[in-house]
Parts: sequence; C-alpha cells; structure tokens
Amino acid sequence: MRDFAGKTYWLVGASEGLGAALAEKLSGAGAEVILSARSEARLNEVATRLNGPSRVVPMDVSDAKSVANAARDVGDIDGIVYLAGVYWPMHASAWDSDQVLAMMDINVMGAARVLGHVVPQFVAKDAGHIVITGSLSGFRGLPSATGYGASKAAVMHMAESLRVDMRRSNVAVQLVNPGFIRTRLTDKNNFAMPFIMDPAPAADIFLRHMRRKKFSCSFPWGFGAFFRVSQFFPDWLYYRIF
Repeated sequence: MRDFAGKTYWLVGASEGLGAALAEKLSGAGAEVILSARSEARLNEVATRLNGPSRVVPMDVSDAKSVANAARDVGDIDGIVYLAGVYWPMHASAWDSDQVLAMMDINVMGAARVLGHVVPQFVAKDAGHIVITGSLSGFRGLPSATGYGASKAAVMHMAESLRVDMRRSNVAVQLVNPGFIRTRLTDKNNFAMPFIMDPAPAADIFLRHMRRKKFSCSFPWGFGAFFRVSQFFPDWLYYRIF
C-alpha cells in the first residue's frame, strides 16, 4: 500500500469536481497538495478546505509558457495527478470544430505539456508517481462523444505506453477511468446517465486505486466492466447496442 504521508502531489485540474474532492482526500491522507487550474479564486477556495499543507499554482494547460512557469514554481514533487478536462456532448450532425479542438487541446495536449516537465524529472531521479485520468468513454466509440471520447482514448493510450516504458523503473504509472460524475461538465448532458456518482465517493475510489500497485481502475465496477468487455464485442453487436 502506498503511503502519502509527507509526500508532495501536484493535482492539475483541482479547482472543482473530482479534482477538488481528490485534493481533500489526499490532504487527509497526509500529503502536501499543490493545486493547479486556471481559476486562482476557485483554487484558493479548495485550499481553505484542506487539512494539511497546500500551495496554489494557477496554470492554463493550453498555454505552453504558463505550464513551464507553473512547473518551475512547483519544483520537486513525488507525484502528479492529471485531471484537467473539458467536455461538450456533440452529435456529428452538429460538429463544432472549436469545441472539438478545445477538447483535444486541454484533455490530450494539456497532459502532454505538463508531463513533458514532470516525466524527465522522475526519470532523472528514478522515482515518482504519475496518475492520468481517462474515462469509460475512451474504450470504444459512443454516441455524441466524437471529441471527448477520442481525447480520452488518447490519454489512456499515453498512460499505457508510459506504463510499458517505466515498468523496470521506480516510476509508478496509473490510469483511472471514471464513469459519469456529477459535475458542471455532466450537467451539459440531456440524457439519463447510468450509475452517476458524486465527486466525493468517486474520489474515495480514485485514492484507493492510487494506494495500490495495480495499473488501471475503471469504475463504477459493473459499468466499468461492461465497457472493458465491450472491447471484445464484434462490431455488429456493439453498434446495435449503442
């Protein structure tokens, strides 16, 4: 079991929702938490709810200079959790290029910009913990998820490749794939969301996985298992279901 006491973790996308809830859980587990997102005011609000030491480092993951400056200010860390993401439900008949590009930029390129500063640090000292947030929507194509699902599939692949490259090192890599979590993002959906969770219980599952050595976690369990198994469905069956 991984112990967070005395460790420093950088949470990117910590101003609300799952990120803010996980910050509270990590702080309660004894970690120093560094909070990053675009909104300094929201980050400061989250920081007031934490039990342990914390720092607020505002950052825009879509801006390479902002990421570089934040990484310099953050300094040496023991772990990073990338949770930043944007989402718009979008049927192909209502394609919005600006929104699709934003999802790709924040969800994928943002992760690449941040990890570009963190991975070399961890490799150099042969220590560190990288946690990337994927999604159940990243396993296979879904209705109205062209931009979001594709962006999450990309970061899930990134995590898998990092895991392969780091398997003989002391740098741990983990992937967490949540289902629907009640946030301002899922508030955009106009359909019933099966097994939707509040951020706090979702963060409990997230933190439990971070304590373990297992690579990936998809939840809620039954819903997550369905999406994992769906990878093996023949196309005719999968597309008939969806």
